[in-house]
Amino acid sequence: MPAPTPTEHAELAPSASDRWLHCPGSVVLNADEDEDTEWEKEGSLAHAMCELKLRKYFGLCPDGGKRPMGPKRYKTELEKLKSDKLYQPEMDGYTDEYVDYIKDLANGFSSKPAVFVEVKLDISNFVPGSFGRADCILIHGTGLYINDFKYGRNIEVPAENNPQLMLYALGALMAYQAFWQIDTVHMTIIQPRAGGIKEFATTTQKLLDWGTFKVRPAAQLAADHTKEYHSGDWCRWCAAAATCREHANSVTKAVEDFKGLIPPQLSMPEFGKLLCKLGPLEKYIKQAREYAKNALLQGKEIPGWKLIEGNGKRVWDNQETAFTALTSAGVAETLLYHREPYTLAQIEKQMGKKEFSAAVGAHVVRQPGKPALAEESDRHPAWSPRSTADDDFKDLIKKGDTNNG
Repeated sequence: MPAPTPTEHAELAPSASDRWLHCPGSVVLNADEDEDTEWEKEGSLAHAMCELKLRKYFGLCPDGGKRPMGPKRYKTELEKLKSDKLYQPEMDGYTDEYVDYIKDLANGFSSKPAVFVEVKLDISNFVPGSFGRADCILIHGTGLYINDFKYGRNIEVPAENNPQLMLYALGALMAYQAFWQIDTVHMTIIQPRAGGIKEFATTTQKLLDWGTFKVRPAAQLAADHTKEYHSGDWCRWCAAAATCREHANSVTKAVEDFKGLIPPQLSMPEFGKLLCKLGPLEKYIKQAREYAKNALLQGKEIPGWKLIEGNGKRVWDNQETAFTALTSAGVAETLLYHREPYTLAQIEKQMGKKEFSAAVGAHVVRQPGKPALAEESDRHPAWSPRSTADDDFKDLIKKGDTNNG
């Protein structure tokens, strides 16, 4: 298995479906964004490791045949992937979590399921010219199981009503329903670095209704390059978000309701609503500034703005020569060097998650985090002050003082 190559994308790709389903005009605005980012390349490498490990376990070949992969070939292919500059030992542990989930799922059935790894799916029956590549599909009984690996760490991807997964499921139904009776569709996101396992299930009929009555007309608008624009959470993934007029108007108009002078202070309910409306504005400011910097670097002009040189830092022209001069001047070596341990996270990244856990997992404790602001809909429980040891014994101490008195 060769190292991952740049991903082939359909114009209306399932991975971008949350955007083009809501905003058909965004298709043209994102037409030139074909180059994969660094984090996308890292994700592709992790996916390639997942694929290799699953093919090894299930004895599956890229051509669909079922032939065992010997340990020598597996080791050779794995080493090729690990030679990639983006590889980190922790990637082994995270991809193992995904593979373990698939193995447990397959072994939990009463008989062997049909297994398909990295299968290309035709979705053109619902989305013109579209296709996608599902990470792993299992079929057992009347159930279809769509499993999607996500390597991202910053943004948790939900499984419930996830349009990318649902489009993969529609493609799988078109491919396999002639051979299997499928009544229920199970969709799972496996995201080891953000949220873990998230599952969602629906009936085949509900999925087909969604594809027929919601996806098909929306996809046709997008395929026709309809100049219709709508702003929302999906703008996060749009390359044109920083300069889109609809998005700019949406995020800036959101705070206009709070410009009045009477009464002079916002009530707490008003203030809560304002905080909710500031979130998209904060994201937009970041997008806009990043776009402006890149535009100026490319030689474009933005009236009223320019690039300046940031704060530089002083460095040695030759550290070894400089240190020799310092020691010759009588400076002790203890003033030139200091020993500092790597952080827990840095050591885990170098060792890999499994090896780290086996070696020192018993010595790792999780300290409570500081209070952080979040909207009420956030999945985490509300923060409450944790009692300290002194707090626990405060009442006993008071009782003791009383008794002694």
